[in-house]
Amino acid sequence: MEKNLISLNPNSIVQFLQKAAEDFSKNDIIRYVTENNIKMINLRYVGGDYRLKTLNFAIQNQHHLDQILTFGERVDGSSLFSHIETGSSDLYVIPKYRTAFLNPFSEIPAVDILCSYFNKDGEPLASSPENILINAHEVLKKQTGYEFEVMGELEYYLISPTETLFNATDQKAYHESGPFVKWEEFRAEAMMAITQTGGQIKYGHSEVGNFTMNGLNYEQNEIEFTPAKLENAADQLYIAKWILRKLAHKHNVNLTFAPKITAGKAGSGFHIHTKLTKNGKSVMLENGKLSNVAKKVIAGYLTLAPSLTAFGNTNPTSYFRLVPHQEAPTNICWGDRNRSVLVRVPLGWTSAKNMICKANPLEICSEADFSEKQTVEFRCPDGSADIYLLLAGLTVAARHGIEMPDAIEYAEHRYVDINIFEEKNKEKVDSLSKLPVSCFDSAIQLENQTELYLKYDVFTKSMIDGVVKKLKSYQDESLRQKLHSDKEGMLQLVNSYFHCG
Repeated sequence: MEKNLISLNPNSIVQFLQKAAEDFSKNDIIRYVTENNIKMINLRYVGGDYRLKTLNFAIQNQHHLDQILTFGERVDGSSLFSHIETGSSDLYVIPKYRTAFLNPFSEIPAVDILCSYFNKDGEPLASSPENILINAHEVLKKQTGYEFEVMGELEYYLISPTETLFNATDQKAYHESGPFVKWEEFRAEAMMAITQTGGQIKYGHSEVGNFTMNGLNYEQNEIEFTPAKLENAADQLYIAKWILRKLAHKHNVNLTFAPKITAGKAGSGFHIHTKLTKNGKSVMLENGKLSNVAKKVIAGYLTLAPSLTAFGNTNPTSYFRLVPHQEAPTNICWGDRNRSVLVRVPLGWTSAKNMICKANPLEICSEADFSEKQTVEFRCPDGSADIYLLLAGLTVAARHGIEMPDAIEYAEHRYVDINIFEEKNKEKVDSLSKLPVSCFDSAIQLENQTELYLKYDVFTKSMIDGVVKKLKSYQDESLRQKLHSDKEGMLQLVNSYFHCG
């Protein structure tokens, strides 16, 4: 790892070993534990409820430490995943050394490591969401020659007693500063903890949502990551959600990633930025404009969008966020910079150059390559998402778009450069396909598009069937209409899924 990339790295294990996390070995972890007086190893793994689970090990001697890091441990799969039968539920959890980090909360010095699931034969568990993600990426690379990088935007609300001083304007808190927002220092503390565990953060800021209800203040914040290798990005997001909740508990304040809290107020999305690379270089731009490869990827996202909601919008409150006249999408279309479309192409610095010299006349400027900054954003997922399966689904969609013979034409017909809320554009908007309006609707769409996910043996049929069964079990076909003006009923529903994802 280049020295300039390691000198300011906040991960203490990276600093100690003077090597990238990707290169960590078992002996590296043993050395760090031994020389830094670490007392515990915590193995962590993602359950079927999308939360981190934990096994704690009090280190007894070096042989014990070696055993933990070599063999992992057995767990009861049927207690972790609904699709695993009790009669054959034993699984192995095996540590991934690259994910090791010093626990930022434990008073007892502890190293935490994320794990992968393996079956009784010592093979990766086929139905594990993480393994499906890995398979999706391997197939993409094999079939297209491209690699996938993604990054997520974590939006969340902090809920605390209402204060009387310096209150932000209702629904006008975008990028607001303290004292008009109250939890700026919390966000900074969370960002530091996330980076110390290996998370690669772009920035954090307050978001639009800020309102009071029943004597409580609801303040929305966002932490956005930088593009990372697909598998790493997923692991970082799971750890980040765990850190935010742990920190909220430490500060005696509630925190939620719930898609929607109440009607008329901003919901919390989980936008995913994506880009394809080849030989380490982005292929999203060509001669300063969006490349055909990028347009094919967009076509894939649009094609599979109805069923991708099954992984990215996983409980009934998700569909109270996906309503017209909000920034959340309802129409299956794409555009540049437009925050109401499903797939957005953000500003990529392609035509705006040397701005730093204009802002700083004394600076000597040279031509900079901004092509690595261009991403494509998928905007309908929310905080209820199964991160592994959602990112696997997007990978499948990207590959499908590249393989579509009419992908460019398909994308061009669904490009919009209009305000889709203006009456004069109603005819155009009416011609666009719509996203599902309920979990039940999403399940039907996933059933209709199942073969695209099963292609190349990426997803398993049992996993797809399990997702469909769960979504249908909510029986929420008409729930959105039923609770449209029922604030009390809406609040009860939100409370049911308050700690989703």
